[in-house]
Amino acid sequence: MKVRTRFAPSPTGYLHIGGARTALFSWLYARKMGGDFILRIEDTDLERSNQASVDAILHAMDWLGLDYDEGPFYQTQRFDRYKAVVQQLLDTGQAYYCYCSKEELDAMREAQMARKEKPRYDGRWRDSKETPPAGVAPVVRFKNPLEGVVEIDDQARGKIVISNTELDDLIIARSDGVPTYNLSVVVDDIDMGITHVIRGDDHINNTPRQINIMRALGHELPVFAHVPMILGHDGQRLSKRHGAVNVMQYRDEGYTPEALLNYLVRLGWSHGDQEIFSRQEMIEFFELNGINRAPSSINPDKLVWLNQHYLKTLPIAEIAAQLQWHLAHQQLDLSNGPALEDVIVAQRERVKNLEEMVSTSRYFYEAIQGYDPQAVQKQFKPETAGYLQAVQAALAALTDWEDAAIHQAIQQACEGLGVKLGKVGPALRVAVTGSASSPSLEITLRLIGRERSLKRIQAAIAYIEKMPTSA
Repeated sequence: MKVRTRFAPSPTGYLHIGGARTALFSWLYARKMGGDFILRIEDTDLERSNQASVDAILHAMDWLGLDYDEGPFYQTQRFDRYKAVVQQLLDTGQAYYCYCSKEELDAMREAQMARKEKPRYDGRWRDSKETPPAGVAPVVRFKNPLEGVVEIDDQARGKIVISNTELDDLIIARSDGVPTYNLSVVVDDIDMGITHVIRGDDHINNTPRQINIMRALGHELPVFAHVPMILGHDGQRLSKRHGAVNVMQYRDEGYTPEALLNYLVRLGWSHGDQEIFSRQEMIEFFELNGINRAPSSINPDKLVWLNQHYLKTLPIAEIAAQLQWHLAHQQLDLSNGPALEDVIVAQRERVKNLEEMVSTSRYFYEAIQGYDPQAVQKQFKPETAGYLQAVQAALAALTDWEDAAIHQAIQQACEGLGVKLGKVGPALRVAVTGSASSPSLEITLRLIGRERSLKRIQAAIAYIEKMPTSA
């Protein structure tokens, strides 16, 4: 039997990291087993579903590299199929029309709660012989078994047993004929041949209901694995106050998809003590029984650490490709400056994310817009102008504008001045970049270029000479 997994988000918002982790686990298992991974858009909530959310989900899946073999399928395009199954269940006596009004259902629940009973539909129309009230559009309810239990051999959580007496007759079609979630999911999983349902544990309450519907339709059950939720660093339910929850917000903040996938796979799954996984290693090592039963808490510092690892180790061409969005977003034009690949080599060990790589590389391509005030106060002293003039002269004499020659010229200028590099280097860095931070001086100057470096040093000399002297 070929393994077939699915990811089935509802398009009522962006793809959050909990959903992304579920998609990743489903994708990994399908890839490990040589099976198929299906994407299904569960858009039967017509009021809340929208195309913008669909686009956001598809974009996030593409950015993460979670390619699907089939889909995306849309439930709204399968209504005729769901209605046919509802009719099938009605015809076989496994479903019935319920004519209860909202007021009746509210009164039923209030009475049950007053008796300290679990609020639930009492099945009053299940085998009713009453004449249906005129003018009432009924819902269709599934006849849940009245006896026995539902046993789930959950691959992530172990055995789960639910008594059928805990389940009421759920609605499978609303009064307007629109099928409900639990009915459409079952029909889709049957029609699409899903063998393994990997999803969040917030669906555990739905699973016994879906199993009973699937059995009523005479189909073999898939394997279930319910993944515990992700919590905030404070142990509370994950929300926006814990930071980014939208997958694409991580892209916007400069994380690589490799780092985010590695981060997500370790949120609730482990393979010994290994922390860093290539995509191929994730596929090779992933096992459903390796999923933790307890919820996992996010650790932002760990994601930063992983991102720095991938910035240091990914191929330069891959980082360059990922930088394109950030270059466009920050409107940095590369036409007047060094090759992007050279800047990546210079910056990849220094920055935490791609957004920072772009924002701290602007001086390689554009004229600097003034100097950092704190750096000026610390580094631009009256004697600094003379130091920079000596360095400028040494650099101007170079015919070979390469790291070793630039380094030697700066060193010789310092020796001629009788000062150490620490007296000259920081001020030179401010002069050519506008700030106190950059790669090594020789790399920074080489990438800025000979003519621009000399002009910036001259501009800094003029700036210092115009600075007011303290009395």
